[in-house]
Amino acid sequence: MTLAFDASATEGERLQSLRDRLEREVCSVIAKVKINGARAPRVPNTSSMSFQGVDGESIVLGLDVRGICVSTGSACSTGDPEPSHVLLAMGLSAREAQGSIRLSLGRETREEDIDVTVRALVDTVERLRRISSARDEAE
Repeated sequence: MTLAFDASATEGERLQSLRDRLEREVCSVIAKVKINGARAPRVPNTSSMSFQGVDGESIVLGLDVRGICVSTGSACSTGDPEPSHVLLAMGLSAREAQGSIRLSLGRETREEDIDVTVRALVDTVERLRRISSARDEAE
């Protein structure tokens, strides 16, 4: 049992390091992104991010075509089209909650996966913001 506990602690530290790197890199290359709950105690393998001006479901679809699986909202609201009550309770606006995605890391997540995900997020968010801006200008 001690061996499993020790491995769990080490794995938690590794995942937290990857999660923190993911969040730092996303924030350094994408404007108007918020790490939800960044100042609160969190599990080491999960990150929730809000992207201003972009719908979370659109990000999910954009990443899915690149082979990256993420979810919208919080784990407590998976599949619910309404803004996550958990994110709302954390102080996010309905709009911010709708623009949120949740990324989960696991035992097989590697540094290279973080690099691929950051590049895919940059491409996806930039494309969606261009589309959104073009639509807003046409109206």
